[in-house]
Amino acid sequence: MASTNLEMSIKTLREYINRMMDKCERAVELSVNSMINKDMDLAKRVIDDDDDIDILREYIRDRSIELMALKQPMAKDLREIYALSDISAELERIGDYAENIASEVVSIGGEDYIKQLIDIPKMTNYCLEMFKNLKSAFINQDADLAYKTALIDNEIDILYYKVREDCLKVMHENPEQNINQGVKLLFVARYLERIGDHITNVCEKIIYARNGKMIEIG
Repeated sequence: MASTNLEMSIKTLREYINRMMDKCERAVELSVNSMINKDMDLAKRVIDDDDDIDILREYIRDRSIELMALKQPMAKDLREIYALSDISAELERIGDYAENIASEVVSIGGEDYIKQLIDIPKMTNYCLEMFKNLKSAFINQDADLAYKTALIDNEIDILYYKVREDCLKVMHENPEQNINQGVKLLFVARYLERIGDHITNVCEKIIYARNGKMIEIG
């Protein structure tokens, strides 16, 4: 009976992680959509909805501690509970970065962009591709897919350096008019780059839960 209760508790944690993944994926997508479309209402909704992600993180963290203290899980179960708690922390940070992007959108407001938004949407698409694969890897405990998903982050890094170079060039050409918004665009690109890093970290935790191997990808 104790074993069955532990299995049910771990299953519940997995379901909450799935819910967090869905909310984080949507937050990233909507935050950049609000930027592309200069939709202040949408950006503010992303900011408000971040509380839901934080609540899920708190539940998973507290429940994980409770399970480890009271159920004293062994081997694979202990490894998975530990990984699930860590994954929730990584997802919370992703939600924070999506909220940060939305905040930059509100700060920029209705200003014309100082450069075309070409590479930032590309970065977002890679993040969303990573999310799609990540959810499949998590549900199926697929360590190979998790590893392949983490490698996509390299493409995000390449685009980040391109955005940074382009923004610095535009800011240098007209510092008085472009530097304020240029910094905000740099922040957005940096937040997306960090989102890719955190998805990679989740992939590493999936591999750890499945194989018991703690690896660093990238």
